[in-house]
Amino acid sequence: MRAENVRTRNIRLCYVSRPMTIICDDDVLSGEPRIEGTRIGVRHIVARVIDTSQSPAYIADQLDLALTEVYEALSYYYSHIDEIRALRRENNTAFDRVHTHSLKPKQSVQ
Repeated sequence: MRAENVRTRNIRLCYVSRPMTIICDDDVLSGEPRIEGTRIGVRHIVARVIDTSQSPAYIADQLDLALTEVYEALSYYYSHIDEIRALRRENNTAFDRVHTHSLKPKQSVQ
Protein backbone atom coordinates (compact mmCIF):
# COMPACT_ATOMS: atom_id res chain seq x y z
CA MET A 1 0.00 0.00 0.00
CA ARG A 2 1.11 3.44 -0.73
CA ALA A 3 1.28 5.87 2.15
CA GLU A 4 -1.23 8.33 0.67
CA ASN A 5 -3.88 5.58 0.45
CA VAL A 6 -3.63 4.64 4.12
CA ARG A 7 -6.30 6.24 6.25
CA THR A 8 -6.08 6.52 9.97
CA ARG A 9 -9.21 5.89 11.90
CA ASN A 10 -10.12 7.84 14.97
CA ILE A 11 -11.69 5.39 17.35
CA ARG A 12 -12.89 6.51 20.72
CA LEU A 13 -14.43 4.65 23.57
CA CYS A 14 -18.03 5.60 24.24
CA TYR A 15 -19.55 4.75 27.58
CA VAL A 16 -22.54 5.49 29.74
CA SER A 17 -21.77 8.32 32.10
CA ARG A 18 -23.77 6.74 34.91
CA PRO A 19 -24.38 3.19 36.04
CA MET A 20 -27.20 1.22 34.52
CA THR A 21 -30.52 1.98 36.18
CA ILE A 22 -31.76 -1.61 36.39
CA ILE A 23 -31.32 -2.96 39.90
CA CYS A 24 -32.58 -5.84 42.03
CA ASP A 25 -33.41 -5.30 45.68
CA ASP A 26 -35.02 -8.03 47.79
CA ASP A 27 -37.02 -5.39 49.69
CA VAL A 28 -38.69 -3.98 46.55
CA LEU A 29 -40.82 -6.05 44.14
CA SER A 30 -39.51 -9.23 45.78
CA GLY A 31 -36.12 -8.71 44.15
CA GLU A 32 -37.39 -8.40 40.57
CA PRO A 33 -35.26 -6.28 38.23
CA ARG A 34 -36.61 -2.75 38.27
CA ILE A 35 -35.74 0.80 37.32
CA GLU A 36 -33.72 2.32 40.13
CA GLY A 37 -35.61 4.82 42.26
CA THR A 38 -39.00 3.43 41.22
CA ARG A 39 -41.22 0.43 41.77
CA ILE A 40 -41.47 -0.06 38.01
CA GLY A 41 -40.25 -3.51 37.13
CA VAL A 42 -38.70 -4.55 33.85
CA ARG A 43 -41.67 -6.89 33.37
CA HIS A 44 -44.03 -3.90 33.66
CA ILE A 45 -42.26 -2.12 30.81
CA VAL A 46 -42.14 -5.31 28.75
CA ALA A 47 -45.86 -5.92 29.27
CA ARG A 48 -46.69 -2.46 27.99
CA VAL A 49 -44.45 -2.77 24.94
CA ILE A 50 -45.28 -6.36 24.01
CA ASP A 51 -48.84 -6.86 25.26
CA THR A 52 -50.29 -3.43 24.47
CA SER A 53 -47.90 -2.27 21.72
CA GLN A 54 -47.25 1.05 23.42
CA SER A 55 -44.21 2.90 22.15
CA PRO A 56 -41.21 3.39 24.45
CA ALA A 57 -41.68 7.17 24.16
CA TYR A 58 -45.32 6.91 25.25
CA ILE A 59 -44.39 4.66 28.19
CA ALA A 60 -41.66 7.06 29.28
CA ASP A 61 -44.12 9.95 29.16
CA GLN A 62 -46.89 8.11 31.02
CA LEU A 63 -44.62 6.72 33.75
CA ASP A 64 -42.51 9.88 34.09
CA LEU A 65 -39.32 8.07 33.10
CA ALA A 66 -36.42 9.03 30.89
CA LEU A 67 -36.64 7.36 27.50
CA THR A 68 -33.21 5.86 28.17
CA GLU A 69 -34.60 4.10 31.25
CA VAL A 70 -37.33 2.46 29.17
CA TYR A 71 -34.76 1.31 26.62
CA GLU A 72 -32.49 0.03 29.41
CA ALA A 73 -35.42 -2.03 30.73
CA LEU A 74 -36.04 -3.43 27.25
CA SER A 75 -32.34 -4.13 26.81
CA TYR A 76 -32.31 -5.97 30.13
CA TYR A 77 -35.33 -7.99 29.01
CA TYR A 78 -33.72 -9.07 25.75
CA SER A 79 -30.51 -9.97 27.60
CA HIS A 80 -32.42 -11.95 30.28
CA ILE A 81 -35.50 -13.07 28.38
CA ASP A 82 -35.95 -16.41 30.17
CA GLU A 83 -35.73 -14.76 33.60
CA ILE A 84 -38.36 -12.13 32.79
CA ARG A 85 -40.68 -14.65 31.14
CA ALA A 86 -40.45 -16.82 34.28
CA LEU A 87 -41.29 -13.78 36.45
CA ARG A 88 -44.30 -13.01 34.26
CA ARG A 89 -45.51 -16.63 34.52
CA GLU A 90 -45.08 -16.60 38.33
CA ASN A 91 -46.97 -13.31 38.59
CA ASN A 92 -49.82 -14.59 36.41
CA THR A 93 -50.03 -17.80 38.44
CA ALA A 94 -50.17 -15.84 41.71
CA PHE A 95 -52.86 -13.55 40.30
CA ASP A 96 -54.94 -16.53 39.16
CA ARG A 97 -54.54 -18.20 42.58
CA VAL A 98 -55.71 -15.07 44.42
CA HIS A 99 -58.57 -14.55 42.00
CA THR A 100 -59.73 -18.15 42.41
CA HIS A 101 -59.62 -18.04 46.22
CA SER A 102 -61.06 -14.57 46.72
CA LEU A 103 -64.56 -14.05 48.02
CA LYS A 104 -67.18 -13.50 45.40
CA PRO A 105 -70.67 -12.10 45.83
CA LYS A 106 -73.50 -14.62 45.65
CA GLN A 107 -75.59 -12.36 43.48
CA SER A 108 -74.72 -9.67 41.04
CA VAL A 109 -75.61 -6.15 42.06
CA GLN A 110 -77.89 -4.52 39.54
